[in-house]
Amino acid sequence: MRRRLWQGLIGIALIAAGLVSGVVWSERRGAQKQTASSASTPTGAMPAMPGMPAKAAAPQGDEAVEVSLTPEAIERAGIKTAVVGTQGTASGITVPGTVTTNAYRDTKVNSLVGGVVRQVSADLGASVSRGQPLAVVLSAELADAQVKYLSMQAMLEADHQKLVRSEKLVALGAASRQELEEVTATHAGHATEVAAARQRLLLLGLSPDQIAGLTDASHVVSDVVVRAPVDGTVIARSVNPGQVVGAAQELFVVTDLRTVWVIGDLYEKDFAGVRVGSPATIAIPARPKTVLNGRVAYIDPRVDQATRTAKVRVEVLNRGMELRLGMYVTLDFRTGAGERSIVVPREAVQAVGERSVVYVPVEGDDGRFAERPVKLGAAVGELVQVLEGVKAGERVVTAGSFFLRGEAARSRSGG
Repeated sequence: MRRRLWQGLIGIALIAAGLVSGVVWSERRGAQKQTASSASTPTGAMPAMPGMPAKAAAPQGDEAVEVSLTPEAIERAGIKTAVVGTQGTASGITVPGTVTTNAYRDTKVNSLVGGVVRQVSADLGASVSRGQPLAVVLSAELADAQVKYLSMQAMLEADHQKLVRSEKLVALGAASRQELEEVTATHAGHATEVAAARQRLLLLGLSPDQIAGLTDASHVVSDVVVRAPVDGTVIARSVNPGQVVGAAQELFVVTDLRTVWVIGDLYEKDFAGVRVGSPATIAIPARPKTVLNGRVAYIDPRVDQATRTAKVRVEVLNRGMELRLGMYVTLDFRTGAGERSIVVPREAVQAVGERSVVYVPVEGDDGRFAERPVKLGAAVGELVQVLEGVKAGERVVTAGSFFLRGEAARSRSGG
């Protein structure tokens, strides 16, 4: 009996030990499962409940989105679309350029006499006509030249009277032929001096009418009027009232801006494609809708050793004054025909960060528009070449694309 009692107690103890070890093993396994589940779940994220779908991630700033609008919103935004087309492109060379004056039409206006500037009537940038007064110079040199001319005129008049008397005396036999010849030679010399003095007055700025009216000292003037030699625009002024100037000093520069030069840098590899007389297209970044045409007038035979480029000069008509001196432009030289390329209107393209995008109507839903990233090529007039992103025949939003860009930005930000 005692042996059986001990066997029973030992059996009960073994069963109790097995139950305890099973519970511990189960708890450890559960802890390991919970740890693995925590590691696979992002920090701060709630695990999905059974039967509930996971929430979609918010769109990032560089992801394309779709915009849905009501018919009323589409009408208010003035949204219009256009069919993506193709256009034949020409291979060419594009270089930057700078607008300068036509140096052959620059006219420097100099002071003919030394003196003090009394008045300046032409401002920088003013349009002037030929003969228009630009400045007035008070000159003692001009007054001295007029006094000298009057003195020579008086001597010539006295010599003329002496010549007339000598001719009469010779006719009467009261004077010799030699005396008449001496008087005649003196008279001719004084006449030459008067002509030279008159010419000097013309060079100093007096008009023929002013010289004709110079009969005595009361008519002497000391003001020299500096006049515009040509029609044009004043592009340089280096004089102010009260300034002392010397003879032949430059006071103004007047040029005709109806024709200007565009100077660009042509690389060695492009020399074969551009010749004197080649047509060129001038695009103005500051005025994208303005495109002008010109022709190559000169290519510098020298190559810059540092940049390995040669200067190319294009002469351009500037009747509308679209080109301003110093303006940066783009020179495009067409060198041959190329393949047809896909193009869209300029207004269809919008910038989103560093990307260019267009907005395409979603097929089958007139109120939805998909944002489509595109890779752009060259711009030609009102069209932009598209290298990737759209196909010919698709429709893109033109008018109202800016509004769609704003709605797409609000979608990204969660507004």
